[in-house]
Amino acid sequence: MSSRRPPRGEYIETDTGNKVARKATLVGTQNIMLGGKTVIQPEVMIRGDLVRTIQASSQSGATPNSTAVAIGRYCFLSRGCCLRPPGRLYKGAFTYMPLRMGDHVFVGPASVVQAASIGSHVHIGAKVAIGEFAIIKDYVRILDGTVVPPNTVIPSFSIVAGQPARLIGEVPEGGHEAFELRDLYKTVGNNPQPAPS
Repeated sequence: MSSRRPPRGEYIETDTGNKVARKATLVGTQNIMLGGKTVIQPEVMIRGDLVRTIQASSQSGATPNSTAVAIGRYCFLSRGCCLRPPGRLYKGAFTYMPLRMGDHVFVGPASVVQAASIGSHVHIGAKVAIGEFAIIKDYVRILDGTVVPPNTVIPSFSIVAGQPARLIGEVPEGGHEAFELRDLYKTVGNNPQPAPS
């Protein structure tokens, strides 16, 4: 006779409502900031170990910022995606800059994100590659399989696709609700609720 409840949930739920799959890989967790209500599915890789190696001159006594990845609220990281901070040569040494992500960002399965910043209400499809230091503004939809070259800036309300990414449309006025991830958030975790129809 099998018990109906698993002994431990598939997700670890934090005080701020983040749902982190036990099968996700977060490296350097002390350098990963989660804003709350974020879902991290199994097989997600977040490279918090890739932090800025160059220490700012600390005469002021302030501790240098060691955040590698900062994620806002209601973000959804799908199975098998990878977030890694962008790196470059700086003053003769290789260093990493933080990857910052706004609120209500959906990252599709098997996508790799190495952007400098991703705004809020951004939908990144499956198998998308976002190159180093790319900047994605608010309300952007990146379709499946898109390759965003390094250092690309994608303006707000854009729909992009292709390899390399190019503008194929605009998010319509009133189309902003499609980016809300609160309902999707509720469908995941140890007590999932069905998605509203």
